[in-house]
Parts: sequence; C-alpha cells; structure tokens
Amino acid sequence: MSINNLYQIAGATMNAQTTRLNSIASNMANADVAAGSAEQAFRAIKPVFATIYQQQSPNFNQEFGAPQLLNASVKVAQMVESDAPLEKRYQPDHPLANEDGFIFLPNINMVEEMADMMSASRSFESGVEIMNRAKSMQQGLLKLGQ
Repeated sequence: MSINNLYQIAGATMNAQTTRLNSIASNMANADVAAGSAEQAFRAIKPVFATIYQQQSPNFNQEFGAPQLLNASVKVAQMVESDAPLEKRYQPDHPLANEDGFIFLPNINMVEEMADMMSASRSFESGVEIMNRAKSMQQGLLKLGQ
C-alpha cells in the first residue's frame, strides 16, 4: 500500500462523513416543520455507505511473497428517506391543520441525530488524523536523505 492510498482512503472517509453531516443538519433544520398531510411532511434523510475494494498490485505480492491484500475505501451509495412513522398531532388551531385538525411532523429523532452527528464528527476527525500521520511519515522520509 502506498502513502497515496492512505490519502485516497482518508479523503473518501472525510467525503462520506461530510455527506452524513449534511444530511444530519438538514434533518435537524426540518425537525419542527409541520405539514397539512403525510405526503407533504419532511422525512429524515439517511446516507447509505458502500465499501469500495481495491486490490493491491499483484507484482508486489509475487515479489515479496505477501498474501493478496485489499484496500477498502467508502463511498455514499445512495440517500434514502427514513421509513419511521410521522408524528400526527391534533392541533386544530394550527394554520396548516387539515380538515380533521391534524398536522404532520417529520419522523426525526433529535437524540438519534445528535448521536449520529457525534459519530460522523469522530469519523471525520479520524480521517484528518490519518492524513496528518501520512504527512508526518513522508516528512520523516525526506529527513532521512539529509
């Protein structure tokens, strides 16, 4: 595995977690938005991650007798709407209430969103730390030549 692979994998991690943080911010921003029907109500958005496998050069494995290794990265495969039920609340005085007096609120659990936000932030920070360590390794190699 080359140092360039470290940068690519860490960058993919950071991109995926940025998408996750954006969806969390969108969900939290729309948490209190009411709608007059279930069809119009906002539904929480969640990213679905997929693993990308990259094989290491076969020449490296033959030359050094190393086992076949795989590099694994991540990407956002798709964005999906949560299938959790919407909150239906009786509030006849609300301007968006339907003819029966109900409004529909998004299916967003703020505690879950906060936990996801902390997890995504930590994963992003791990990607940054990998890049910093790879940079430090490269600087150490340059100092060897002095």
